[in-house]
Formats: sequence, structure tokens, C-alpha cells
Amino acid sequence: MLSYRHSFHAGNHADVVKHIVETLILQTLKQKEKPFVYHDTHSGVGRYDLQDERAEKTGEYKEGIARIFEQENLPEGMQDYLDAIKALNEGDLRYYPGSPRVARAQIREQDRMVLTELHPADFPLLLQEFRGDRQVKMYKEDGFARLKGSLPPKERRGLVLIDPPYELKHEYQDVVNAIADAHKRWATGIYAIWYPVVYRDNVDLILDGLEDAGIRRILQIELGVSPDTTERGMTASGMIVINPPWKLEQQMADILPWLQQHIAPTHGHTTLRWVVPE
Repeated sequence: MLSYRHSFHAGNHADVVKHIVETLILQTLKQKEKPFVYHDTHSGVGRYDLQDERAEKTGEYKEGIARIFEQENLPEGMQDYLDAIKALNEGDLRYYPGSPRVARAQIREQDRMVLTELHPADFPLLLQEFRGDRQVKMYKEDGFARLKGSLPPKERRGLVLIDPPYELKHEYQDVVNAIADAHKRWATGIYAIWYPVVYRDNVDLILDGLEDAGIRRILQIELGVSPDTTERGMTASGMIVINPPWKLEQQMADILPWLQQHIAPTHGHTTLRWVVPE
């Protein structure tokens, strides 16, 4: 379908949660000298101009990153995430990094990145963002197909970020199928799956599907900005993390209440639970 454009939603509350979790995982991977790979199945364009007419049309970033960009007394672990944003801006908030740019801020000389983006308008912008960067390989391909052909990675350590647009209902099952196959090829990898809460049943489909596939060590992290509803509209979003680093649960136990206080103090909610433990 390929009609989804993330530029309308860049920097919203969903991006904040997604990119904090991404940064925390990469921080943990960096604690060992051995190299790792970052594999992004739906990369987008790399960075977004919040003064672009699409971002201004929705104004979603004003209810997300804009509410915490200048905050002090951050919970432990959040500084690297905000540093990645501030590195793109000279003072005032204008540009917001996509997940590849958030990851690039954490990548060391021995690490590498694999980025895939199928959208014909977005891929050239992604290519421009990382052109000449020898640690970044970019592919205009289906993200799940590239993932299947890339596992297991030579490094045997790393993070796979899966962030599809969920334009069509079958994409929720596509995620389950892709992870089930990937896990057979690389059971020790860290997989972080972003999901929107538009209809709660679709989120349950992913969680139940992963559990039925026999996958264990599944942590769910969610920030809601309003109660679930039967009407269409994203009320929350979260990350499903398979094989999370041991510190991630406690880090998010400190961060999620802080985010709720600053982003959704009135009707917000948080979820942090093991869907499937060890």
C-alpha cells in the first residue's frame, strides 16, 4: 500500500517511547567490546523537519517530544536519547531523528547498521542521510525479506527493530510470522517490536502469536495517553521486547511514570509486564 508517511507523526508520544527503549538496549550492547549489528526493518527517512507542513498539520510532536525536550532531572538512562535529538538541533527543537539516526548516535567503530525502506519517496531521503557512511548498509527492499536473509548475523549480537506502519490488518500477523522465523535462525538476538493501540485485539494478536510460537522472555512496555476505545484512533503505543537486557525492566519502571507525568498526566496509563518470562 505504501501510503503511510511518518513525517506526519514524527516526535509524537509513540516515537518517544520507541526511541527511549531503542537507546537503552543499544546502551547495554555497548557495555561489551564485541561488535553488534543494528537491523531496522522499516527505517523511514532518518530525520524529520518538525517545521515541515506535514508535521505542523498534525502537531503530534507538540504532545510528545516538545513536552520533555527542555526538562531537567531526567530519569537515569534518558540522557543519551535526548542528546541524539539535541545533536540535530542548535538550541530550539526543529529536527527529530528517526530510529536509524537514534541508533547511529550509539554505534561504535566496530558496529554496523542494516537499514531497509521500501517507500519510493522515503528511500532516497534515507540514502541521502547516510550516504558515505561505511558502517551503514541501506536496501530498498521488503524489510522482512531482508531480515530473513541476514540472520544469523556474523556478530551474533545485536538488535532488530521492527516498526511497520500497520496500514493493513494482516501486518500484525506478518510481524508474528517474521519474528517466529527470525527467532528460529537467531534465538539469542534482541527483537524490539513497536505497536500502536488502535484496536486492542490487534495487539493481543501479536502477543498471543509470539507466545504460541514458543518464544520466551517477552517484555511489554506501553504508554497510553487516553483510555482504550472502540473508535479508531491511537490511544497508546508500546514496545514488545524479546530477550531484553536485564536492566531494561527496571529502567523503564523508572522512566514510564515520568513520561506519563509529563506527556499524559490526566488520562494516561502505563504497562510494564512480562508476557512470557524465562
